[in-house]
Amino acid sequence: MPKSYKTIIIDDEVLARKRLNSLLATQSDFELIEECANGVEALAAINSLRPDLIFLDIQMPDLDGFGVVQQLPADKLPLIIFVTAYDQYALKAFEVHAVDYLLKPFDDDRFYAALDHVRAQLKRPEENTINQKIFAMLADIQSGNQTTSNEQYLKRIAVKSAGTIHFVRTEEIDWIEAAGIYIKLHCGKRTHLMRQTMQHIESELNPEHFLRIHRSTIINIDAVKSLHPHDHGEYIVRLTNGVELKLSRNYRDRLDVLLGNSPD
Repeated sequence: MPKSYKTIIIDDEVLARKRLNSLLATQSDFELIEECANGVEALAAINSLRPDLIFLDIQMPDLDGFGVVQQLPADKLPLIIFVTAYDQYALKAFEVHAVDYLLKPFDDDRFYAALDHVRAQLKRPEENTINQKIFAMLADIQSGNQTTSNEQYLKRIAVKSAGTIHFVRTEEIDWIEAAGIYIKLHCGKRTHLMRQTMQHIESELNPEHFLRIHRSTIINIDAVKSLHPHDHGEYIVRLTNGVELKLSRNYRDRLDVLLGNSPD
C-alpha cells in the first residue's frame, strides 16, 4: 500500500473547505485528518496531529495564514499549499520561492498540479528545503523586498460575501470607511464590507492614489473635487460624487505634501 499523507484543510469559508475536501477525496494517497475554520484551530491541530500537508487560507479573521506559519516552530512546519484570493505582490513571493499556492477561484487541474508538486517534495525529503523557502518568502513579504516601485500595492481587492468572492479594482474605490472590526469600500453607488483593519488596508494601497485623512477615513485622491476650510484647522473634503468627509487636523500635513498644496 502506498503511503497516505496526512492532510489538514484550513479555511474560514465552509464552501471552500467542502470543495477542497471533495477534490482531495479523489486522491487515495492523501488522507484528510482535520478541517479548521480559523488560525487558532489550525495551530492546535498542526501541533497535535503533525500533518504532512496543509491547505492554508491566507485571509482569515484574527489570525491569518501568514500568522499561523510564523507561530509554528520550523520542525513542525508541514508542506503548505497556500489558498488565496490575492493577485498582487504576495503571489510574486510565492513564485520566487517556489512555494505552491491556489489562487481562488482555481480549477481542478490547478489543484491536481499542486498535489503533484507536493508528492515530488514528500518523496524526496532529503532534498526538501521548503521550510527555508517559506520563511524566506515571509521575510520578503514583510519587508517588501520581492517587488519594486508600485508593484507591491494592491490593484484589486478580494471581498468575500455569502461564500462568493468579488474582485474590486482599487481605482473603483472612492473612499474607505472604518466600521468597527470591518471596513466599508465605497465604490460609486456600491458598498462592500470586509473584515480588515484600516491600518492594514492603508499599508496595501498606493500612497500616490490613496490617503488617510482621518483615523476612520481613507480617500482616493483622484475622487477629490475640492477642499473647504472647517473648524479648528480641519477641512471638509468634497468628492466628485458629492460626498463630504472631514480631514482631521492630525492628517493635514500628509495631504498637503501629497497634493503639493499648503492650505492656510
